[in-house]
Amino acid sequence: MSLKELFKLAVEKKASDLHLIVGLKPILRIDGRLNYIDNLKVLNRKNLEEMIFGILSPKQKERYLKERELDFGFPLDDNRFRVNLHFEKGNMGLVARVINDKIPTLDEIDMPKIIYNLLGLQQGLILVTGPTGCGKSTTLAAMIEYINENNFSNIITLEDPIEYIFESKKSAITQRELGSDMISFASGLKHALRQDPDIIMVGEMRDLETIATTITLAETGHLVLATLHTYSAAQTIDRIIDIFPSHQQAQVRMQLSMVLAGVISQRLLPSLEGGRVAAREIMINTSAVSNLIRENKISQIQTVIETNSKEGMTSIDQDIQKLFKNKLIAKEDAQANMNNPELLEKFRF
Repeated sequence: MSLKELFKLAVEKKASDLHLIVGLKPILRIDGRLNYIDNLKVLNRKNLEEMIFGILSPKQKERYLKERELDFGFPLDDNRFRVNLHFEKGNMGLVARVINDKIPTLDEIDMPKIIYNLLGLQQGLILVTGPTGCGKSTTLAAMIEYINENNFSNIITLEDPIEYIFESKKSAITQRELGSDMISFASGLKHALRQDPDIIMVGEMRDLETIATTITLAETGHLVLATLHTYSAAQTIDRIIDIFPSHQQAQVRMQLSMVLAGVISQRLLPSLEGGRVAAREIMINTSAVSNLIRENKISQIQTVIETNSKEGMTSIDQDIQKLFKNKLIAKEDAQANMNNPELLEKFRF
């Protein structure tokens, strides 16, 4: 079976990822769980190399062999795939994320209404966080598409690689890909200022320079949407501040307290109805949260989130309890993802 045929099979099986490893049968991740494709043979070094080289341009092949890593987007029919190539034990390896051809709406991903309000802001920083594979890219795409359908804005996205393809509707959208359209996220962000943006989407805040530039852009009259690999709102703030040298951290706390609009921290749980469902922690930067950031009392933010539902906030435990109460997730999955699983014991069905 060719690599393109494996990609098509991944789409047919509604998999999120395809894994190709020498010495194993091809693997699909479906609803968060790994599954071998049983009717296929174990991959050997030669046939996997032929599969991979079959979809690479000469330039991509040269870069992959030189750097031993390569990330790129691959279109096939009406779908796209985010492909990572790497080496392991001297063998080539591949992981491909299936990108849905249709951008979901905020309603379809059950986004809380408070987020709609944030997307109407003229400036600020909105962060979508969570572990790998939790749907951050899909959430960002739904947010950008909502703006695209409702506002006349100049939107610039910086991605690695480009995943969802946007069609400009009310807004004008420019999508830039790392490697082919820009040298680095930090460089792309700096030059974005000269491109008259209203809204900037940063695929991932990876390093000090990118984070610093992102905060500056949010300060200078732009709405910036970005992702970070953190598990909670409080950890997100700690991570951003801690990446800076100690002598700059007080200044960064002040900047962040003013520009941060909100944090959406999410994870995907197996649904009793099939597929997966998102559980989210929502933190809105109210005056209380802003003061805690400025005064370096990050540990108290969790309490503010839990006690300010009227402001649109919810903790991950509160959202998981709601999903369990609505019979969308199993008890064991709920408790495995809660900070305080004993809270679930009060529910009786």
